[in-house]
Formats: sequence, structure tokens, C-alpha cells
Amino acid sequence: QVQLQESGPGLVKPSQTLSLTCTVSGGSITTTSYYWSWIRQPPGKELEWMGAIGYSGSTYLSPSLKGRIFISRDTSKNQFTLQLISVTPEDTAVYYCARSTIAGGTQYDYWGQGTQVTVSS
Repeated sequence: QVQLQESGPGLVKPSQTLSLTCTVSGGSITTTSYYWSWIRQPPGKELEWMGAIGYSGSTYLSPSLKGRIFISRDTSKNQFTLQLISVTPEDTAVYYCARSTIAGGTQYDYWGQGTQVTVSS
């Protein structure tokens, strides 16, 4: 059973960098054909795919966030990390990590429970 767990600060000040880590257990992030995504849901809005890192380490980023988003991984810890720079209150959302077999797809078989991030001074 694959499990994903998000971790990171729940409050970030405007203009700062939001950093979240997803720790994966029960499966390796280097296993062929899996993609590890960050998805968020702002209050009252739909889920938004932000980006993914694939089993080979390649990254796939939402065009709407390019220039602000960075995704990396630490294979020794079986973790992948989201960094979102220059945040504004519009980046307030519940952030999820999830696994899929297609980068940027809509079908995810495992999700983290989500973590609330609020951008406020």
C-alpha cells in the first residue's frame, strides 16, 4: 500500500517561498512509469494540477505557474519537494501530492491527505 504524506509550514508570508515535501512509503518514486504530482485546491475553486516529477527525474510544470514553480526529489529519502516562489494570497490552498501513471493526467491512484497553506502577512 503506497502512502503519501505532505509536510511543510502552514503559513507563508507574501513574496516568500512556499516549500512542501511529500514523503512516499510503500513504493519507490523511481519505479518505472509513475509520476508524482503536486495538486492544489484554493478555497471555493476546483483542483489545480501544478506539476509533476517522473520516475526518471524529469519535471512537468503547469504553464500557468512556470517561472514560479520548482519540483525536485531526494531518492535517498523517497521524497519529492515543491517550491513556489513569490507567493501571494491567491496561492492559499490545500496542497496535495499524488501518484499517477501519466504526467499531468487526471487519474490518481494514491493521494496524500492534503495540507492547508495560507499566504498572509
